[in-house]
Amino acid sequence: MKNIPLFDIHHTNSEIAAVKRVIKSGAWSGEGKEVKKLEDDFNTYMGAKFSLAFNSGTSALHALLLAYGLGPGDEVITTPFTFIATVNAALFVGAKPVFVDIEPLTYGIDPQKITSSITDKTKVIMPIHYGGMACQIKEIKDIAKRKKLILIEDSAEALGASIGKQKTGTFGDSSAFSLCANKNITSGEGGLISTNSKEVFEKAKLIRSHGKSGEDYVALGYNFRMSNILAAIARVQLKKINKINKKRRENALYLSNKLSKIEEIEIPREPLGYKSVFQLYTIKVKNKGTREKLREYLKVNGINTKIYFLPVHLTSFYRKKFGYTASEFPVAEDLSNRVLSLPFFCDFSKNKMNYVVEKIEKFFI
Repeated sequence: MKNIPLFDIHHTNSEIAAVKRVIKSGAWSGEGKEVKKLEDDFNTYMGAKFSLAFNSGTSALHALLLAYGLGPGDEVITTPFTFIATVNAALFVGAKPVFVDIEPLTYGIDPQKITSSITDKTKVIMPIHYGGMACQIKEIKDIAKRKKLILIEDSAEALGASIGKQKTGTFGDSSAFSLCANKNITSGEGGLISTNSKEVFEKAKLIRSHGKSGEDYVALGYNFRMSNILAAIARVQLKKINKINKKRRENALYLSNKLSKIEEIEIPREPLGYKSVFQLYTIKVKNKGTREKLREYLKVNGINTKIYFLPVHLTSFYRKKFGYTASEFPVAEDLSNRVLSLPFFCDFSKNKMNYVVEKIEKFFI
C-alpha cells in the first residue's frame, strides 16, 4: 500500500545552501538583509510599490486591518468558506466579521450578495481566492469602489493566479499572502503583504516590530517579524514560482483528464480568462455521505485527503459568539458537505497520480 501525503514541499539543494549561508553569517533574526531582499524581490514579482514580510499570513492580515485603522464598531465583509484566520483577523482588531455566501463557480464571495450586507459600519471587504483560483474579484472591486470601501485580498492560497494578465493581489487596495508549508511556495511559515499605499506600508512596518522607529517606540506593535533564515528560503522559492506553478497546472490537467471520466465526481473548472495555480486540487461529490465513504476508502488505501473548508460560522466558537445556525449560507454549507481535496503537489509523479485515480475509480464501480 502506498502512503501519499496531502502535500509535499518542493525543494532542492538551493534552499539548504541559503539556510547554511544565513547561519554562517550569524544574522539569523528578523528584519535583516534577507528579509529586505525578499521584499524587494516580491515587489518586482507583484509589480507593487511596497511589500513587507511577516511571520505568517495571519499576522499579515492582522497588520493590514490595523494599518487601515479598523477597530471596535467596524464591520468586515468576508466569507464563511475559508480558513478561520481570515475571519479571526477581524476579531483581532475588535471589528465584526460579516459573512456573505459564496458562488459555486470559484467558491469566492458572491458579488450579487454583497450590497445587501453593507451597512454604515462596513469598512472593508475581504474576499479570499480559494485553492489557487481567483474569486470574482473584478466585480467585488467595482462594489468596493462604488461604496467607497477598502478592499483587502486574502491571497494566501493564490500567489501567481490571474484573471487575464492581472495577478491576484493586485486588484485590491492591499493583499496578504501565506508562505506556510502547504502553499505553492513556502518558507515553512511566513507571510507577505503587497500594497501601493505608502501610508499603509509605514503603519504595517511599525505594527510588525513593536512600533519601533529607529531607536524609539512610537506606536503599539507586535512581534510579527520574519526571520532572516525563513526569508532566505522564501527568496529561493520565489525564484522558482513560475516553474512550480506551471508544473502544478500540468499535474492538474493530467488528473482532470482522467477523473473527468468518472461521472460521480466534478473536477475543478477554470472560468474563461481565469488561470488557477492549483494550490489545492478539490473535487466535488454528490453528497456528504458519499464524500465521507470515499474519504475513508482512500485513507485505507494510503491516500491522504482533507476537507477545505468546514464553514467558519458553524464552528463552536462562532456559533457561540454570534449565534449562527445551519442553512444561513446554503451555498457554502452545500459545498462544504461535498468537497474533498486530494493529494496534490509540484513533484506529484504520474505513477502516484494514477494510483489515486485508480482507487477513486474502484470506489465508484
